[in-house]
Amino acid sequence: MNTNSKFIITINRELGSGGRTVGRKLAEKLGVEYFDKAVINALQERYNLSVEQIEHLKGQETGWWEEFKRKMTFSESEYELNQTNIETEDVFRAETQILKALAKDQSCVIAGRTAFYMFREHPNHLSILIQASMLNRIERVAREQNMTKEQARLVIDKVDKMRENYVKEFTGTSRYDARNYHLVINMDDISEDAAVELILTYIRSMS
Repeated sequence: MNTNSKFIITINRELGSGGRTVGRKLAEKLGVEYFDKAVINALQERYNLSVEQIEHLKGQETGWWEEFKRKMTFSESEYELNQTNIETEDVFRAETQILKALAKDQSCVIAGRTAFYMFREHPNHLSILIQASMLNRIERVAREQNMTKEQARLVIDKVDKMRENYVKEFTGTSRYDARNYHLVINMDDISEDAAVELILTYIRSMS
């Protein structure tokens, strides 16, 4: 991957692995935008934006995107824990169109269940999977969401199943198949900042 040209980094992550934080910090280090499903849903729900409207707004010097980002206050797992949307083919299609519209003219980091698949043919794309042991995931979710470890395990199991079913249905592959990624990171023994530095080192090695 060449950071001197327009690039896309996609991050698939397990709930409770810290992958969302890694994605945000990586985007900050690279000076590019960060997008995830929470952003896509907020765009649709709060602003009722179509793909065409996003393209129009992107061409204006209105500061709409900075204003939108200031209103985004999702925690690491808040969105996943409160997600109630029914996943359908229409949802997948809309998500794909909006992400591709947002990524069309800029480099970015995208965290999402199927982003690795959406951009698999992009000429300057790095695909990453971020994982952690179940024990560490449970501890993180329980701590961040103020719930018992038993409750956290139930939530993780539910989200894992939902995400895997979604990926299989709309991509025909498994989100756990390492062949879908250039880099797989286990977060058990490293911090989010260390993971970001690992990714940056990997990127430099590719240049």
